[in-house]
Amino acid sequence: MPGDYRYDYPRASLTSDVAVLRLNELPEILLIQRKDPPFRKMWALPGGFMEMEETLEEAARRELMEETGIRAGELIRFDTYDKPGRDPRGRTITQVFVMIWKEEMGIPKAGSDAAGVQWFGLTELPALAFDHKEIVSNVIRMIREGE
Repeated sequence: MPGDYRYDYPRASLTSDVAVLRLNELPEILLIQRKDPPFRKMWALPGGFMEMEETLEEAARRELMEETGIRAGELIRFDTYDKPGRDPRGRTITQVFVMIWKEEMGIPKAGSDAAGVQWFGLTELPALAFDHKEIVSNVIRMIREGE
C-alpha cells in the first residue's frame, strides 16, 4: 500500500521462550539468571523479543543461542501466554517452545543478558521471573501426562 500508513491502536510485543529439558533419571530444566531488569538476578526461561524479520521459532533459536550458547534442535511449539500484565515492560505475548537437550547441541554457558545458567530438577525450582512458574508448571504437567 503506497504512502505512510499508521496504525492508531497500541501493539503488543512478541517474545519466544524455550523450556529446555534434560532427560536424566530425573528430568531437569535449563534456566538463565537475568542480568538486567526487570527481575534482575531472578531465574527465567531462555528467551526474548522477536525481531521484525524473524518468525517466533527463529527468535527462539536466536535467543537460546545468545543466552545459553546452545544450538537449538527440534523445537516443539508448546503454548502461548498472553495475560495482560505478565511483563512490567508492557503488553507482551510469548510463544513457548519445548526442546530436549542433547550434548551435541553444546554445553550451556551464560551469554548476552544472562548472568548465569543452570540446570534445575523439576521439583527444586528457584523463584522464577515473569509468569515462568506457571509456564514451567504447565510443561511439567505435560511431561507427567505423557508418561
